[in-house]
Amino acid sequence: MHEITTVEALEALYQPAPAPASTVKVTDHITPHYAALIQASPFVALATVGPEGLDCSPRGDLPGFVRIADPRTLMLPDRRGNNRIDSLRNIVRDPRVALLFLIPGSGTTFRVNGRAVLSADPALLDSFAVDGKPPRTVTVVTVHEAYFQCARAIVRSGLWKLESQVDPQTLPTPGAMLAAATAGEVGGEAYDQDWPERAAKTMW
Repeated sequence: MHEITTVEALEALYQPAPAPASTVKVTDHITPHYAALIQASPFVALATVGPEGLDCSPRGDLPGFVRIADPRTLMLPDRRGNNRIDSLRNIVRDPRVALLFLIPGSGTTFRVNGRAVLSADPALLDSFAVDGKPPRTVTVVTVHEAYFQCARAIVRSGLWKLESQVDPQTLPTPGAMLAAATAGEVGGEAYDQDWPERAAKTMW
């Protein structure tokens, strides 16, 4: 393997240097155009770092669920999940975060880098309630960098094309994967059969 060990060696492979359009798009705040992307997005990947390493966690909700409090502040409600809280543990110990927003049907993705804190302010939590159920915390992100990403990755992957969709029946189920990981002690067909009802009761 020809390992690259210096920035200089890396940059020598990636010539010419980035075009101006690749760099001038970076801002330290949410512009009106960037706000439109956030408001259209029902899904964001949240990347965090902590003493145990890195995590990247999916966050999905109704379009525009990430609130733009002001041009330099974003707020993400933490909806119900499995209570591993890996990302939240990281934020408490290291505030650095990165966000990647996806918009169904659009090739444009949107990225934010910044620092985050967790808030359990009752009034703030109540403002994010769905069906009378508030989140347990809200992740408050101070924006340091914000910029859109070109569509090449989405186009190459055919992510939004109907013909690119994978038949779920061809993939291992959560129950099967759990059973394999625990020698059958957890998971199995019953886990998969019960999941839709269980998820419906705990979605918010």
